[in-house]
Amino acid sequence: MMIIGVDYHPSFQQIAFFVEETGKCGERPLNHSDGEAEKFYRELKPRGLSVRVGMEATGHSRWFERLLAELGIETWIGDAAKIKRQRIRKQKTDREDARLLLKLLLENRFPRIWVPSPENRDLRQLLWHRHRLVQMRTRIMNQLQAVAMNEGYRWKKKLFSAQGRALLENLWLAPWASRRRKELLELLDQLDPKIAELTAAAEREAKKQPDVVRLMTHPGVGPLTALAFVLIIGTTVRFRCGKQIGSYTGLIPCEDSSARKQRLGHISKQGNTLLRFLLVEAAQAAARCNPDWRRWYVHLAMRRHKNIAKAAMARKLAVRLYWMWRNGWDYSQLVEFGSNAGKLATGHGVN
Repeated sequence: MMIIGVDYHPSFQQIAFFVEETGKCGERPLNHSDGEAEKFYRELKPRGLSVRVGMEATGHSRWFERLLAELGIETWIGDAAKIKRQRIRKQKTDREDARLLLKLLLENRFPRIWVPSPENRDLRQLLWHRHRLVQMRTRIMNQLQAVAMNEGYRWKKKLFSAQGRALLENLWLAPWASRRRKELLELLDQLDPKIAELTAAAEREAKKQPDVVRLMTHPGVGPLTALAFVLIIGTTVRFRCGKQIGSYTGLIPCEDSSARKQRLGHISKQGNTLLRFLLVEAAQAAARCNPDWRRWYVHLAMRRHKNIAKAAMARKLAVRLYWMWRNGWDYSQLVEFGSNAGKLATGHGVN
């Protein structure tokens, strides 16, 4: 078997390889733009060698992963944070990184992580595209609000009703301000149907997956949040308990404790930003429509702060969705049995 450690960059990659049968080893850089990297890997297939490639989790590498899958090369993606902790020397170079990856592969210490399927990644692009368009629409709407407020009108949401829009269009403005208003309104009219189309597509995809439909029974959770949760978490087997879900979504506090003194900071914000955003929004929706969630939210907000309460409720929601998915429950079953159903209880005394 040929084992290759790859330090990947968008324009090139530095590799370190070792052939177990012959003991041959070597290092070399491979450029991407001139096809040198693709030629190197394609030439391995006729030689009849089984090949394993290990690289850190990084962006802009989809084409490379597709190439390795096409050639039947085993690909391991590693946790970048855990690989970084394995470095001993202060000198960091591309060659040293490739050697480290090769060493971890040879010593069976490579921190391999779960990789989503191509279909999973493509569905994520649907959610990300819609999310970015919604952000663009929000910025445009905020600019239109600023235009109206500069003229002494503060209509808030009413600005985008039929009556509010007519008033906005009839405001007298200076030439360049008038052009800005006109073009912002045109952009807004272009974005609305596109977002509606993407939302409908996401809802159709959500209905195709039973797990997503089951998660949608939870108060405040719609098709976008449920679909994003299933796509990004991938499988419940990856996590042993709900606490790991809170850590994975970046909704637990940073900690810098020492000498028996606990110091907690803001939430870590690790993990997928889209999923964390959707969980926070869904938790607030649940607090608005469900009395129990409303009571928990108000209690936390009065004790601490509303921002802390929002993060805590989002973490609680993520844990609940995890247990619903893992146990195959809908919301009514979760309320009836709770997340500890089926576990051995510790009794006190004899009945």
